[in-house]
Amino acid sequence: MERKEIVSVIKKEKVVAILRAKAQKDVESVVEAVFSVGLNVLEITSNTPGYLEEISKARKVYSNKLVGAGTVINVKIAEEVIKAGAQFIVTPNTNADVIKYAHKYDVPVLVGALTPTEVCVAAENGADVIKLFPAGNLDTPYLKAVQAPLDSLEYFAVGGINTKNVDKWFKSGASGVGYGCVVNNPDTGRIDLEAIKETAKKFLSAAQNN
Repeated sequence: MERKEIVSVIKKEKVVAILRAKAQKDVESVVEAVFSVGLNVLEITSNTPGYLEEISKARKVYSNKLVGAGTVINVKIAEEVIKAGAQFIVTPNTNADVIKYAHKYDVPVLVGALTPTEVCVAAENGADVIKLFPAGNLDTPYLKAVQAPLDSLEYFAVGGINTKNVDKWFKSGASGVGYGCVVNNPDTGRIDLEAIKETAKKFLSAAQNN
């Protein structure tokens, strides 16, 4: 898919699952769990062990889904993940060079920005989506405050978004959200695939109802 089509799908889906795992062996099963319940957009972060291999693997297995790379803080990582097959890039920071590099390869970027200045810099440099991050630390009134003067932009809220507050974010004007999809069992500390599926279902429902 071309960049514009990928951006259109992301905005339509409204939810990006963020996969940040401590062990590479857990990645494949988490990806399968998230996609199995109907979510269609997932990023694997660059601080996940074996992330390049796992991005490539997921792209081959799930050709009808969108698999991107998260925590892309510089051009070096952007280069690596694009070669690995990432269909979109997500950053926690506002880096114009990353946007420029990704667009050279027709790859969209969800650009992390928090302050009005960062939001404007991201937009002026062609950000495909403004990722308001870390949104949860400032809560929904902050989103509304930023939107007031910068109402021509769309915002995906990321950071602290969960099943209990996701509806509030949508109702407060967020066009989409990103959420950490890895859930560990509180008793064993191990990956809880059933909990991951249930969480994904709730985010999917929230997106469909807002």
